[in-house]
Amino acid sequence: MAMIYKTTMKPGKTELLTAWLPTRPWYASTGHAPELDRSGGFRLDDPEGEVGIEFMVLTDHSGGRETSYLVPLTYRGAPLDGAGAALVGTSEHGVLGTRWIYDGAHDPVLVGQLLALLQGRAVAQDQCDSGVSDPSVTPWFAGPELPADLPRGRPDVTDTARGTDVRLPGAPVLTLTRVLRPGDSGPQDTTAAAGGLTAGWTTLDGAAYRGVFVELHTAGDAAF
Repeated sequence: MAMIYKTTMKPGKTELLTAWLPTRPWYASTGHAPELDRSGGFRLDDPEGEVGIEFMVLTDHSGGRETSYLVPLTYRGAPLDGAGAALVGTSEHGVLGTRWIYDGAHDPVLVGQLLALLQGRAVAQDQCDSGVSDPSVTPWFAGPELPADLPRGRPDVTDTARGTDVRLPGAPVLTLTRVLRPGDSGPQDTTAAAGGLTAGWTTLDGAAYRGVFVELHTAGDAAF
């Protein structure tokens, strides 16, 4: 179980992401610097207890409009080999010291645990409290079954105008919905995806939304 410390981070995550988000191809620029509020999310546990895994929802209020983004992050006590381009920044944690913060789509630990969540081998955890599950996060999986242990190399990641595709060994693709759409409950034809998850977020004005965070697509009859 991951321990969530009630402490400081300098610079804070929102501060780092204010600079990082506008560099992403899926960020909808308003012509102003982002004005970010934390709107929701959840965590996953690393079975080895080394990597912090968080799925954040951030809502940008700049320019008089409101857009919510899914930002998965990993927190590491040392740099991830070969992932310099995925580094969001470093921060000084009040208990753990220097943390290297990465775009989690590029981190094999996050990808492995996300697949475990979709297949029922992991449970979504509350974003703020240790040892508390988050039943509002709803995964589903229709198969075919994926291996429990994927290769530990860095995933093949492609950012698009709306999301991020993570290509896995054997041809399945995890698609992260970066620009969240309220009310999007996933494909009506369940053959269009092999799995996915929906979750909710709440904006600063108290409006509650729900939508698709992740979909898993497979290629033909590829064996995994």
